[in-house]
Amino acid sequence: MKIDNPIQNTSFTPSVQGTSVENTQAPISSGGTPFAHMLEQAKAPETLATRVTKSGDTLIGIVREEAKSKGITLTGPQEYRLALSLASQNGIANPNQINTGVSLQMGKLSAMLNDPSKLNTALAQSTPNKSNPTANSMPAAQALAHKEIPAQRPPLNRTPAVSQHPVLAQTLDRAVARGFIPGNEKQDVFNKILQVANKHKFSPDDFARLTLMESDGMNPQATNQRCHGIIQFCDGPARGAAGVGFGEKPKAILGLSVYQQLHLVDAYFENVGLPKSGSVPLDELYLAVLQPAARNETRLEAPLGIPGKQALKLYEGNDAQSPITRNSLIQGLMQNAVDRLNTHNNSPRNRIQSQKTAEYEVNDPSRVWKR
Repeated sequence: MKIDNPIQNTSFTPSVQGTSVENTQAPISSGGTPFAHMLEQAKAPETLATRVTKSGDTLIGIVREEAKSKGITLTGPQEYRLALSLASQNGIANPNQINTGVSLQMGKLSAMLNDPSKLNTALAQSTPNKSNPTANSMPAAQALAHKEIPAQRPPLNRTPAVSQHPVLAQTLDRAVARGFIPGNEKQDVFNKILQVANKHKFSPDDFARLTLMESDGMNPQATNQRCHGIIQFCDGPARGAAGVGFGEKPKAILGLSVYQQLHLVDAYFENVGLPKSGSVPLDELYLAVLQPAARNETRLEAPLGIPGKQALKLYEGNDAQSPITRNSLIQGLMQNAVDRLNTHNNSPRNRIQSQKTAEYEVNDPSRVWKR
């Protein structure tokens, strides 16, 4: 079971030992002990509230359902944060590998959802407890998520900077318009992409171009039945889905939001490895997703030997009978972005994108693409 798949047929059952306060007929004594006992029983449902996981349950699904039962609607990042908190409270080392029949202590989550001040405090916390052994034992994707989800909410720059990252900004606008990203999460997604891009030294615009090719521009439910999500995490041992903790149920990635999948993207690039010196060019970034082994061929015009049927734009001359090279990858990704974003209209943002595309194509290859 995964941390964030939709849940089905789950129920919340308080686990209370003994009888309830209403049905308990305690003898009265002068010492006042029965009242104290009754008071403890009254507190017991919140303290001992449990929920036994069933097939199809996920931590995010449980958090979402509990919140909705109390009339609370959480954003994707908030659900993710509370799910990780629930995992920590229950000593769960890997939230993506919870078995059926696990008894979850729900008291703290219920208390937070019942008290707006506690809930706001929990959601506002910006740093995790560094001494928390559960977080330290999580797999890469969850450990990174546990550390970084609360961060990166700067008070300034409330909207994507078009002049700095025009392709990313337009891709996000398009993703919101198509329902891939909730409008109230766009800024969080933008910030997270900048964070991951800065960490791994690639251009945020190039990441947008990658997703426009792989998932129609950050469609979290994009799949070809073998690869899934915004960068197409693929099935199979030692492949993308397995590397970020979804080896057993890779299609569960489709239940994650874009914001949640970006934490897996971060872990994926950490695992697959990107060049540590200098910035990562578009072809290198895309090959890390498409066919990591093909990165051994560094010549721009050399055939990369990528198996299987790929998007026509990726081949030399848009001809599926021709090879795929680093140059053809660059040209195909650039043209695909232009086509999908409809950059031929005359809006200011699209004029900037067209200019950026032209600059990309005329740069000196020996200066820009040297490795």
